[in-house]
Amino acid sequence: MINRRFGRKADHRKAMMRNLATSIILYGRVETTEAKAKDMRSVVDELITLGKKGDLAARRRAAAYVRNVLDEETGKTALQKLFEDVAPKYADRNGGYTRVIKTGTRRGDAAPMAIIELV
Repeated sequence: MINRRFGRKADHRKAMMRNLATSIILYGRVETTEAKAKDMRSVVDELITLGKKGDLAARRRAAAYVRNVLDEETGKTALQKLFEDVAPKYADRNGGYTRVIKTGTRRGDAAPMAIIELV
């Protein structure tokens, strides 16, 4: 799933990707660095594909990756939102569920920034 190392150990990298994927599911869009956004495309696309399957095995595989965070607006967890709200929107779409928009550079270290959002 993860291609780049980002100067982090494997467990830190996996935790970062899990947090970003959960945030994208909950909020629909996240601003991060361009490299992280490009890596997140495949992760989020795979999670939405699991959500479209909808069976118990897919739900368990997604639950192993997505954080158990509650959305205050809807009162649903990130996993419930993935399977009940996000995945049915893409029932007729075969992949390409996310969009990466380049936004410029970060002021502190001039890192290229991007917004990753659900289409």
